[in-house]
Amino acid sequence: MNNSHSFDEQFEFKGKAKTWSLIMIAIGLVGLIIGLVTGNVERTFANLLLNGYYLACVCICGVFFCALQYVAQAGWSASVLRVPQAFAKVLPYAGLILLGIICAGLFITHTGPNEEGKLTTIPYLYKLWALKGVTDTHSENFDAIITAKSGYLNIPFFLIRLVIYLGSYSLLGRLLVKYSNNEDNLGGMFNYNKSFKVSVIFLVIFGFTIPLFAFDTIMSLEAHWFSTMFGWYNFAALWVGGLSVITLTLILLRQGGYMQWVTEDHLHNLGQLMFGFSIFWTYLWFAQFLLTWYANIPEESAYFYRRWEPQFKFWFWLNIVINFLTPLLVLMSRDAKRKVKVLKVACIILICGHWLDYWQMIMPGAVGPQSSWATEIGPIEIFLFIGFAGLFIFMFSMALSKFKSLVPKKHPLLEESLHHHL
Repeated sequence: MNNSHSFDEQFEFKGKAKTWSLIMIAIGLVGLIIGLVTGNVERTFANLLLNGYYLACVCICGVFFCALQYVAQAGWSASVLRVPQAFAKVLPYAGLILLGIICAGLFITHTGPNEEGKLTTIPYLYKLWALKGVTDTHSENFDAIITAKSGYLNIPFFLIRLVIYLGSYSLLGRLLVKYSNNEDNLGGMFNYNKSFKVSVIFLVIFGFTIPLFAFDTIMSLEAHWFSTMFGWYNFAALWVGGLSVITLTLILLRQGGYMQWVTEDHLHNLGQLMFGFSIFWTYLWFAQFLLTWYANIPEESAYFYRRWEPQFKFWFWLNIVINFLTPLLVLMSRDAKRKVKVLKVACIILICGHWLDYWQMIMPGAVGPQSSWATEIGPIEIFLFIGFAGLFIFMFSMALSKFKSLVPKKHPLLEESLHHHL
């Protein structure tokens, strides 16, 4: 293998990449303005939550990817770690954006119908449990189910939990980046061993809290319903969506002349992970759906019944088609995972597919049906998705450009990665 690559190259964020990221952000701002001035404020808030959550999940995936490689003492991935490390550097900003959206949705209110159809003052997000008077037996907004959950679902404790989740992920991700940079300067095993210990701590915290993060941020939009599988279903979506972004980023960097040491063997490994965990995502999707359908308990099946309304049913089934059949039919063979063009298309489809997955988790409960299935996804959804994608590209590129080298030059397993062959 050719090892004549320069490991001192730095990524330069300029030219078309910077221009297009700013154009995409501008498109997102146009979508935000359209949503606000056309009276679709509730729909706009739901889309902000959707995209803010997706952005945070992709960045969390970067930290998880790094931690997993350190704990597994994996050698194949050493030369690609700078990309997920840049995701980790973006995570604090993504977390603040998500927290800002949630706080705005909780504290900005409007007049709308409560669960019984009576007009009252409700927040734009989490309107079931954050509604004023929902635990007051003398209020017209009283809800016995929410009252029973109010020890957990109350605004102060809710926000404290989110700060703990996102703060701990961000802190530990930053430490992994710091130790990797120190390793480049000092060499030896000291910083690698510290990275291993931090990764173990992260994985323990992550394993216990990532289901709670999904419960709080997404499932509590429909607080009358509960599924113990929902957290792991969200984890599978986070992992596949994040892997798709990591893989697509590596492909685009290679095409731009960077990271030429990344070979089809590295991409093959990433394609295997995307394929395998897409099947895992499908298993969780099917298990959650089948058990609910078979039991047919009204308070449980209401969640899926809402998604079988005519306005959502097409998107509900399209979700499983995209996120299961695409990786199954496209990425199953060895050759497909080694063809850059095929893998690139699969990444784009899965990124869009898991946006749709989060969309169908959020929109039916947060906004409700529009006039028809064709109007459920319109300019607001598309423009805001493009805007957040541009924001991610901008923040990621800025973070990546700050690394002195695009490879951890003194990583003890770097040679194994450079000679990786399947």
